[in-house]
Amino acid sequence: METSVLARISNALRRPTLRYALPAAIAAALAIIILDQASKWFVVEQMNLRQTLRADIFPGLSFRMAWNTGVNFGFLSGGGDASRFLLAAGTSLVSLVLVLSSLSCRRMISAVGLGIAAGGAIGNTIDRLNWGAVADFLNVTCCGIENPWSFNIADIAVFAGFALLILPLGGKPAPTDLPSPG
Repeated sequence: METSVLARISNALRRPTLRYALPAAIAAALAIIILDQASKWFVVEQMNLRQTLRADIFPGLSFRMAWNTGVNFGFLSGGGDASRFLLAAGTSLVSLVLVLSSLSCRRMISAVGLGIAAGGAIGNTIDRLNWGAVADFLNVTCCGIENPWSFNIADIAVFAGFALLILPLGGKPAPTDLPSPG
């Protein structure tokens, strides 16, 4: 059984990959980092959301300042500087792996998705190193349901990037960049 698994991995590695997958992943990551950091600079510094804490944009969307010292939904928060630097180092390593994984992609959308996810992760890492916490400010509240959580463009990018890896295109099942089991 081990031989067949190794043979499949070997065959998968011999399949042609995309010539411009790595540059596409890097470009996508840079675009997300710039968009994310520009939005945070505008909201935190120019709109002074750090002091005002809330700005209603239009019904259903408001800016509500939240500083997240952990990961999603505040998980692993409250660990101090050691935790902050450990999270930043871990996220940086994951981002590097995501971008380098684009070298084995056979679909450009996969390479771009990896870059988008990596860019989102790096955007939040920059916040941790710059401000000591991730700046979350987007809040969607609608129809009498009060949403207690805020998020940012980097968070959206992480989820959207991974969605591009698994979503089918053109109504057909998404071809995988990994060898199939069995």
